[in-house]
Amino acid sequence: MEDAKPEIQATKSLARQIATALQQEIVRGTLSVEERLPSEAEIAQRFGVSQPTVREALKILAAKKLVRSKRGPNGGVFVNTPSLTVASQMLQEMTTWFVGLGVFGLSEIVEARLLLGRTCVQLAAERATRQDIETIEATLAAFERDDISDEEFCRLDVAFHHAIAQASGNNEIRFIMLVVNDSLIPATNMISFQFRERGRVVALHADILEALRQHNATAATAAFEELIAYQSSVYEKALSARLVEPARRRESR
Repeated sequence: MEDAKPEIQATKSLARQIATALQQEIVRGTLSVEERLPSEAEIAQRFGVSQPTVREALKILAAKKLVRSKRGPNGGVFVNTPSLTVASQMLQEMTTWFVGLGVFGLSEIVEARLLLGRTCVQLAAERATRQDIETIEATLAAFERDDISDEEFCRLDVAFHHAIAQASGNNEIRFIMLVVNDSLIPATNMISFQFRERGRVVALHADILEALRQHNATAATAAFEELIAYQSSVYEKALSARLVEPARRRESR
């Protein structure tokens, strides 16, 4: 930790400023992964604030999953190990919120899934291991059951595309696709599930899987594009129905 006392502005939240300063040290590597932070008293002395203020700053960092508390003789506050899943969950919440508010339109959602997913599928076709293929196969097998609920169908849809992202062999792309799949697939499923033909969706997923088995990037990309085109047509049908229904209700009054 640096010995110099950081400048704290009285016009801003002291706790938030301290949290930001500590976060920057974590990002820069000044505070290492799994390193125990100094005590609340030491941090308070360093920043020239009270211990309750430090406690509030640590709560902010904990909410961001940057640190965790551990009790006992060897306890304290420790820097968390980075997690793609945790980070994607945080971004997914924000993305889902934007989708719900209409900040992201249908055409933007389709375009994003098409452009990002195409690259992901292509890499998966080139790099997928036997274990990757088996994971995707297991997801598809669960997909084909007739007795699953709409919620479970959506969850398996997300899991199928997560497995493909894992097979891409690129953690940056996997991280991006975790956010895209976890937020955009459920959001659009909520709109379109009544108009979706499950058999058609499963068949298109099976086409993608078969191309991945053969390590055929061209066929895998084409099958993925066909899936997105079908889903896009379903979204449009569902949105059109949403617009028609209020008009029918007004006419019936």
